[in-house]
Amino acid sequence: MFTKENLIDTLVHQGKRKKLAEEMAKLGIHNPNVLDAIRKIPRHWFFPKDFEQFAYRDAAFPIDYGQTISTPYTVAFQSQLIDINKDSKVLEVGTGSGYQAAILSEMGAELYSIEYIKPLLEEAAKILAEINPKVKLFHGDGSLGLPKHAPFDAIIVTAGAPIIPDSLKLQLKIGGRLVIPVGSEKENQQMIRITRKSNTEFSHEKFGDFKFVPLKGNQGWEI
Repeated sequence: MFTKENLIDTLVHQGKRKKLAEEMAKLGIHNPNVLDAIRKIPRHWFFPKDFEQFAYRDAAFPIDYGQTISTPYTVAFQSQLIDINKDSKVLEVGTGSGYQAAILSEMGAELYSIEYIKPLLEEAAKILAEINPKVKLFHGDGSLGLPKHAPFDAIIVTAGAPIIPDSLKLQLKIGGRLVIPVGSEKENQQMIRITRKSNTEFSHEKFGDFKFVPLKGNQGWEI
């Protein structure tokens, strides 16, 4: 349960983040804004207090409602793939714990984040309010995006999808990028980056296999 008293950040925590950023760099994360955000955002704030000793391992960890907080490498890799600049308008599909949102916010994104599971969103909102109260949070079906707030410079999906939703592709600006894991509900998914070239043309790039929880919603695995 969230309490402000749990939001401590010691020199020990900061040292662990420095080492984590160094580990990410060795794994191929080269974007300085991503690495700086990894160094600055207290990942342990997004963990249950009794398990914060696991926060700076490059490992996923279960959170409430059958969801997980992704590995630091996965968060860093997706953040690097969307290739945003300061003040880029970004949609995150799947707020989850809020850690990915915090990283994107630290990178300077004008961030919109949508989550299907309302109690999960409410917990994330409390922590994100302490990091950056300008993050805009929504409860709803992220597989359909946020058409009222489109278009976006980038869209990042943090759950595995069965398909690439047209609704998300069409909410990109020309030149905008959608990063989404696509594939089996039970097995690994392939990370794909779609770039909008024109009103009707999109390019596709593939970046290897990752493991995510299933995307919920109309264009996801569950409704």
